[in-house]
Amino acid sequence: AIRFPSAEWCTAFAQAINANPGYRAAAKDWTHGAVAMVVTAEPAIGIAEDMAIWLDVDRGECRSGRLVSRQEADTAPFVIVASHARWKEVIKKQLDPTKGMMQNKLKLTKGHMPTIVKYVTANKELVESTSRVPTQFVDE
Repeated sequence: AIRFPSAEWCTAFAQAINANPGYRAAAKDWTHGAVAMVVTAEPAIGIAEDMAIWLDVDRGECRSGRLVSRQEADTAPFVIVASHARWKEVIKKQLDPTKGMMQNKLKLTKGHMPTIVKYVTANKELVESTSRVPTQFVDE
């Protein structure tokens, strides 16, 4: 299993996205730029500072997935912020990301919510892709 969050996990996630034909179809019209998923700092479980998974996604393809600082994450067109526990719920398919944003469990701090809603199927396929990455959560 691969530690979440880590650079290795980001790379594996990008590969899983590109191996998912459902995502390719659902996001074929996505031209809105990168998405940064920020994991907030939680020193008690080993996350010393905010960090983010940067997904360079375009037209159904993930051109890269990498671990970045909060400062770099904030430059992405779409920034979604949540605790490690919330991202864990998303990855384990216990929380739908779009619903999570609507309920303020995940915070869209930058970007256009109606655009996110328009791509609800693509978002579900991104989560589907995470389930293909063997994940070791830092709090387990």
